[in-house]
Amino acid sequence: MSLSTPEVVQRATERDLGIDIFWPDSDEKRTAAILLHGGGWTFGHRSDTHRYARILREQGFLAIAAEYRLTGEAPWPAQILDVKDIIRWVRTNADWLRIDPDKIALQGFSAGGHLALLAAGTSGKSCFGVAEPHPQGSAAVAAVISLFGPALLTKDANPVRPPPLISLFGAEGNEDLAREASPLLHVSASFPPAFLLNGMADPYLPYTSTLRLFEALAEQGNAVDLHFYHGHTHEFASLPSMLAPVQNEISLFLDRTVVKPAFYAEENLRLNIFARPGGPDGPPPRA
Repeated sequence: MSLSTPEVVQRATERDLGIDIFWPDSDEKRTAAILLHGGGWTFGHRSDTHRYARILREQGFLAIAAEYRLTGEAPWPAQILDVKDIIRWVRTNADWLRIDPDKIALQGFSAGGHLALLAAGTSGKSCFGVAEPHPQGSAAVAAVISLFGPALLTKDANPVRPPPLISLFGAEGNEDLAREASPLLHVSASFPPAFLLNGMADPYLPYTSTLRLFEALAEQGNAVDLHFYHGHTHEFASLPSMLAPVQNEISLFLDRTVVKPAFYAEENLRLNIFARPGGPDGPPPRA
């Protein structure tokens, strides 16, 4: 099998969507990562994520660079509905893809990060004009990774350029639409493990916005990792010096939360005295 192959997500009522599948050398991890490109919901292409997909493939993950319709072709909520249809397609085709249907993750960048977070937070909820449970199955994911993804689109959000409410909804945008499309307002105890990354000098997405999402997830008891990079602005993860280190952190997160969480939990209890019940003075775990 070639390292990457184009495929089509076929749909009955909307147009088909293109994806590019990056196949790992083995199916040991049985975990898929669906990659969603950025571009302010108005431009961009799934090939923009290929550089990340190649690293994921090399590390044993099945990586899928996915298309969603842009706002110039189809108005909101077409974008989030496309993402959910892709998740359902991956789950339905899990045997052919050689993955576990319960080990599907989303990794999004900027606008794609927003869509990844929103899909994760609204799984199983009737919203965007679609009733749940969905006849084509679940769009739940096991983990979500957001790089520079806006979490709050309402007017009370931290100021960004351009305002995401206008970028996504156009002149017809309003607070009701913005609230329904804000991942921060869909945080609950059932939110999947999340990896959040932001540059601290990002003029398009102030790091304080991502911090608000982190705090909301932590307050609910969700598993969440937060990565801030001083001096960096928007989309810095694609820089040659940053690409591999950032993606390595994401791959470790996927290993810890999706691939083999029990291994990491057991190792921590066995070897880290500070992780024991009762702290360093507590009894060692049983052999």
